[in-house]
Amino acid sequence: MNKQGRSQLALGVILILLGAWFLLDKSVPAFHEIFDQYTKWPVNMLLIGGGIFIFGLVLGQPGMSVPAAIVAGLGGIFYYQEATENYASWSYMWALIPGFVGVGTVLAGILGENTAQNIKHGLNLMVISAVLFLVFSSFFGGWTLLGNFGPAILLILLGVWVLGSGLYRSFRNKGQ
Repeated sequence: MNKQGRSQLALGVILILLGAWFLLDKSVPAFHEIFDQYTKWPVNMLLIGGGIFIFGLVLGQPGMSVPAAIVAGLGGIFYYQEATENYASWSYMWALIPGFVGVGTVLAGILGENTAQNIKHGLNLMVISAVLFLVFSSFFGGWTLLGNFGPAILLILLGVWVLGSGLYRSFRNKGQ
């Protein structure tokens, strides 16, 4: 079966399963009660992210792991905010989004799409996102492990990492 045929087959199966889900949800009260907790905000975003990932696997498109990681990651942020009622955390939580892109990029690399380059770029994005998250969360009071010196220490560490990776790249290119 060619790629277009597989895509149509996967889409058809997914549509049938979604239709069966909706039919059971409307006609069987016990089914509705069991799965009601999974269709509420923000858990549904985590499930949608997982669905996008599975859809990409079925279609043979590893790149679909990037939007899947973003949607699931945002669902995780919103779940945390709903559970803790800490909505002000968005002032620094947004810095995790590049990390979600990095997770998706690493997954795409692991699944065989431009493996070495995707894993390298994904890891770089995750490091940058983690540093941004730590800097912004310490600025806005969400993370106090390093005390008053946290933002300065993290910025210095980020500078050392950027400088080190640039030097490594230049020395590696000289050897070629």
